[in-house]
Amino acid sequence: MRWIEQDGKLVRDYKTPDFLTSFNLVSALVAPAEALQHHPDLAFGWGYVHVSITTHDAGGITEADHRLARAIDAAVKSFGL
Repeated sequence: MRWIEQDGKLVRDYKTPDFLTSFNLVSALVAPAEALQHHPDLAFGWGYVHVSITTHDAGGITEADHRLARAIDAAVKSFGL
């Protein structure tokens, strides 16, 4: 699954082999979010990470959301997912 637009947000789900990988993946998303000063909503558990991005003050998806999505994709590549 790639990024999809849903309810004014960019969303993507990643499947992972276990809880520790999910946790490490979420941790790897902190640096790009901080670098861009744009932060996703994250949910994770055993075998999954759910990422949701929106620009709340703009009321929907902006270029900042797409930039963060690309940065997240780059960070996820190192996990081979």
